[in-house]
Amino acid sequence: MAAPVRPTVLGVARGWRRFEGPWTRRLGSRSLALAAAPSSSASPWRLLGALCLQRPPLVSKPLTPLQEEVKALLQQIEIERSLYSDHELRALDEAQQLAKKKSDLYGEEEDERNILLLQDLEDMWEQKFLQFKPGARITEADVKNDRTSLHRKLDRNLILLIKEKLGDQDVWMLPQAEWQPGETLRQTAERTLATLSENNMEAKFLGNAPCGHYKFKFPQAMRTESSLGAKIFFFKALLLTGDFFEAGKKGHHVWVSKEELGDYLKPKYLAQVRRFLLDL
Repeated sequence: MAAPVRPTVLGVARGWRRFEGPWTRRLGSRSLALAAAPSSSASPWRLLGALCLQRPPLVSKPLTPLQEEVKALLQQIEIERSLYSDHELRALDEAQQLAKKKSDLYGEEEDERNILLLQDLEDMWEQKFLQFKPGARITEADVKNDRTSLHRKLDRNLILLIKEKLGDQDVWMLPQAEWQPGETLRQTAERTLATLSENNMEAKFLGNAPCGHYKFKFPQAMRTESSLGAKIFFFKALLLTGDFFEAGKKGHHVWVSKEELGDYLKPKYLAQVRRFLLDL
């Protein structure tokens, strides 16, 4: 029964080689032709890497009425289910010692100093607490509505926008730079940050892939056959240290919240930017 198997296998192999040969040569020649064929023309679209630089919130947002109710409920549950802390146990023990001293059952001077020690400690804490003054949530920049200042809206994300010349128009946009051969788009965005680094800003980039993109055509006066428009790829980064300012260019940058973007960005550009912005 096993004797006819080998000739059958050999026949299938020969048939496959006859079938494979012409197709392999055709595919190989086609791939070489594709590799050797030069591009007919350069793309008329310029590639840009844009930086969405965000300053994260510095303080927590005020609680809503519902959050206040939940907070009070959780605190009450924690009090009811909690155990005494070391400080509370010490206070109870010293209260018992003080009661014994008053009843003349316990009355050494050393123990009296220990009983007073805890009260002295609490008085010291109370004095430090009275001296503490929390920082204001509303800053001077908030009062003046100074959007060039980074010290505003401390409980919100702020995004850096700059004013650029596009043809004969002044256009607000995210900082950007043109892609250079040999670099990735993220490196283009990092180079954009480096052009702002005279302000000694440090930022953490969130991933290697773009978080969004936007495509637009140049104004008619700037448009040519080889330069029709631009494709912008956005990269997010969180500001760690530093601030942005431009000497002699007052009013050429702003730090704005997500709701304030509409005061500066064009509608189509704004729609693409809002798609990747989260303000939790």
